[in-house]
Amino acid sequence: MTTVVVVRKAGQVAIAADTLVTFGDTRLANRFEDNTKIFKVETDVGPTYLGMAGTVAHFPVLRKAIGSMPREILKLGNKDDVFDTFTKLHPYLKDNFFLQTKEEDSDPYESSQFSVVIANTTGIYGLYSYREVFEFKEFWGIGSGRSFALGAMHSIYAKAKTAREVAEAGIAAGCEFDRNSAAPADIFTLKMREAK
Repeated sequence: MTTVVVVRKAGQVAIAADTLVTFGDTRLANRFEDNTKIFKVETDVGPTYLGMAGTVAHFPVLRKAIGSMPREILKLGNKDDVFDTFTKLHPYLKDNFFLQTKEEDSDPYESSQFSVVIANTTGIYGLYSYREVFEFKEFWGIGSGRSFALGAMHSIYAKAKTAREVAEAGIAAGCEFDRNSAAPADIFTLKMREAK
């Protein structure tokens, strides 16, 4: 699993992720491969960073699928845009990358099987397997280390001066206490767009 966090504070957004990949009982540390869990795409709102949690197979698939989307369809500037983009992406993942959508017989919708957090100049968002979208006001985390990260970010948020500082605290806690997360961390920040 992993620890991935997004933070919004003081006119800045930050996204951070650990770099450990695990295969059952085997750990593949950053020393042996560049295990980046965050990737960047250009959208109509500027650079957008996406971080993922889930099976390692999702990382190249989602990077490739989103990277091949026409710019006029790749919209990630608000909750509705995120929902629309990932709803359009879902059949493409099934048809071209053989996404297995079934989790349980009682599932209300086909699952996309991953969790994603998004950071760009408009804010921070979370997307879950049934394409539920959330826009977070302060911070959030996904992956197996999320509860450690959320606790650390909650404890420092009011005192911190920047989004990056909060994200660093979250990732540090995830890497310290979650057996499936490890440093070094990738951290990216953006200045938020002025509200109109």
